[in-house]
Amino acid sequence: MKMINVTKSSMPSYEEYCAEIKSIWDTVHLTNMGPIHNTLKDRVREYLGVQNIELFVNGHLALYCAIKALGLTGEIITTPFTFASTTNAIVQAGCTPVYCDVKEDYTIDENKIESLITDKTTAILGVHVYGNICNVEAIQKIADKHNLKVIYDAAHAFGVEYQGRGIGAYGDVSMFSFHATKVFHTIEGGCLTFKDGTLVQKIALERNFGVNGESLDCFGTNAKMNEFQAAMGICNLRHIDEELAKRKAVFERYTKHLQGVNGLKLLPKQDIKQNYAYYPVLVDEKAFGINRDGLCEKLKEKGVFARKYFYPLVSGNKAFGTDLTKATPKAKYYSENVVCLPLYANLDLADVDMICEIIKG
Repeated sequence: MKMINVTKSSMPSYEEYCAEIKSIWDTVHLTNMGPIHNTLKDRVREYLGVQNIELFVNGHLALYCAIKALGLTGEIITTPFTFASTTNAIVQAGCTPVYCDVKEDYTIDENKIESLITDKTTAILGVHVYGNICNVEAIQKIADKHNLKVIYDAAHAFGVEYQGRGIGAYGDVSMFSFHATKVFHTIEGGCLTFKDGTLVQKIALERNFGVNGESLDCFGTNAKMNEFQAAMGICNLRHIDEELAKRKAVFERYTKHLQGVNGLKLLPKQDIKQNYAYYPVLVDEKAFGINRDGLCEKLKEKGVFARKYFYPLVSGNKAFGTDLTKATPKAKYYSENVVCLPLYANLDLADVDMICEIIKG
């Protein structure tokens, strides 16, 4: 039986990657912001259309370093409908997550943020979900009113544009993940984009053990991207337009089959340049006749591995000592009823047809 996973990493040809890493044997520069790293940095900055960018070994440490570099303390208002990394970074940076519910496009509900602000609040951390973006204007207005920083977890939003600008140009800092499963990847990796040039040195300190020349200026970590990761990124960035076009074809094929199916709600469409990162489906058990978990089992029986994403909610982490999921009922409902169908650039459209026939059957 043919197996279809929820995702599959795109890779350049073996020959293209080998050609890109060949210079490493000449320079013997493996890490610490080498020439390949710096080339990728410039190219990603140009592609995303942002002022400043710094690369990292992964997105999680990038987000952690952003919180530390901004000097945040106290409470950070965020969403529980996200991967565990978002909450982990907040807690590991010494701050407290305060969870705000989400709305129908799965992003943080900006209309519920202000009621959660206290004298301990220092930032709003929104998450762009499945390629859909937060209401960046409304969130910035709230932040300006209350003198708060704005960070975006843009792990799902590489290449997304809003009103002609790359999504990384909004807020104080945005984090992009370059994990192997993402639209664009460097095997593992990530970056921060930001407007304030004075953050460059602060981010550099956090990323490199707090070392500043011959002094130690803070308790930093090790989050540097190496040359082999950067080389993979350079190769993949060459093919990003082709990657997005293939993803779009898969995305639209799903929509053609599943739009209008009773009991299934597809990803709400926004007025943005999409990146076709995920294909989430919200399952209404009463109308569809089977729940999300049951649908996943039916697909699995046919060799199709979908993903319950995001499940479970990070606000249910046992480390909190109490279940915080009840404070965000919409996020809880979505977590228990959303399934992400297989979507990657090289997914055969005939396989998409087969998956949809299983679902409709």
